[in-house]
Amino acid sequence: MKALIVEDDPQTLEAILLIFKLRWPELEPLSTSQGSEAALIVEKEAPDIVILDLGLPDMSGLEALKEIRAFSDVPLVIITARDDPTSHIKGLELGADDYITKPFDPGILLARIKNVLAHARAQNNQTSNTFERGGLVIHFDTREASFQGGQLNLTPTEYKLLCHLAKNAGRVLAHDNIVSAVWGEEYKGSDVLKTAIYQLRQKLVKAGAKPEIITAERGVGYRFML
Repeated sequence: MKALIVEDDPQTLEAILLIFKLRWPELEPLSTSQGSEAALIVEKEAPDIVILDLGLPDMSGLEALKEIRAFSDVPLVIITARDDPTSHIKGLELGADDYITKPFDPGILLARIKNVLAHARAQNNQTSNTFERGGLVIHFDTREASFQGGQLNLTPTEYKLLCHLAKNAGRVLAHDNIVSAVWGEEYKGSDVLKTAIYQLRQKLVKAGAKPEIITAERGVGYRFML
């Protein structure tokens, strides 16, 4: 397994490499400080995951992300000092699977990376008519869902919301991304999402899930944890 790290700060790069060496020694790290080289390395080396900084010396990390997403759906995690919601949302909209701000906790970084990889594997292994992960089962043909064996009695909207969250489990989804997928473009900017998330969470908790199964990312969106 390979990981490409696109990072120009030597201390951050050293910290990430040390985390991998100690906690994930079988992972082969590749690295570059140039955003312009990122897409070329992805095309040549086919890494299993990309860790991308936004503040690169030769070009914006967001531009590098665009170049990668033009031909590859490789799992990608942004790591950056930018903590503003605009950069966060833009990164997710351009196709990043997660967004972590510096300074970061090594354990959290590793957990987030493995979560993104698990999501990618689940997407690849998912059958066309059934979703199964972490106790959640969704039958797309019958539009039925259960958690840990308990049937979830969902409204049509709650079912669509659950499907969208489950298919993107582990990823942070921006508010507008969810609203557009579940309700449609014309509902962007409305308050429909907050109430629906609350009601869906309550039903999942009643079936045995932890309240943190749907977590809010302040000012950005929601993350579904399985």
